[in-house]
Amino acid sequence: MLEHTFCHIQGIGHGGERRLWQDGICCWNDLLDKPDIVPRVSEHEIVAMLEQSTAALGQDDPSFFSSHLKQGDSWRLFPHFREHAGYLDIETTGLGPACEITTIALYDGDRVHTYVNGINLDDFVNDIDQIKLFISFNGISFDIPIIESYFRIQLDQPHIDLRYVLSRLGIKGGLKRCEKQLGLNRGSLDGVDGSFAVLLWREYQRYGNEQALETLLAYNLEDAVNLERLLVEAYNRNLEKTPFYDDLQIAWPVPPMLTHQPNLEIVEAIRRQNQGFNSLF
Repeated sequence: MLEHTFCHIQGIGHGGERRLWQDGICCWNDLLDKPDIVPRVSEHEIVAMLEQSTAALGQDDPSFFSSHLKQGDSWRLFPHFREHAGYLDIETTGLGPACEITTIALYDGDRVHTYVNGINLDDFVNDIDQIKLFISFNGISFDIPIIESYFRIQLDQPHIDLRYVLSRLGIKGGLKRCEKQLGLNRGSLDGVDGSFAVLLWREYQRYGNEQALETLLAYNLEDAVNLERLLVEAYNRNLEKTPFYDDLQIAWPVPPMLTHQPNLEIVEAIRRQNQGFNSLF
């Protein structure tokens, strides 16, 4: 889709982009042949931007495009950089700046990886060297700043934050609400949320309950893995608004084998023990 994209050029919005498609200007080469077709944008600026775009795509550099696209349009990056993407979700002890990361789930489209505070959390920093594009839900505001603060690092990888992509489609709310609007079912983990994840971590910390940790990791992983399904759905829905849907739509992904499974007895026990617990998330 990137090679059909023009709204990353300053002076061309979504309306201008649609008009170019309607006029038969459907890819970068088409516009390079007729750079004078866009009113109020100089031919020099168009040619320079398209040449930079071609170079960035050839160099597998998503940073160039993410710096020129609004977050709501970041879905366009997906198929081109999918092989280097990392679907990311963290769990924490709360929402404030002093909160600690408890677990991290990272899915690279093939394998799932989990990281646990006090066990292997520091391995996360080394394992993201090959990630060129992060995909999250609300990660720009939450996950990434907390990771950067906790590990004292700077994550420079471009980001597709599905909160903005889905909002542009009219799908709003938290991750679980967005999943339900798109027909995703969490099965045995339905109703488990970020606040419940805090309780699972407390159960593990206080009593060494390995089943609580196993359930927390299962929940964390489901958050990360579902991001791919959400992004594919969002990509295809956005693509329906373009002339390229028949050629560029993406098939529904096959979910990976999950390495952790929830313990329903633990879930029910914690629900009974914490009926009056105030939600943090």
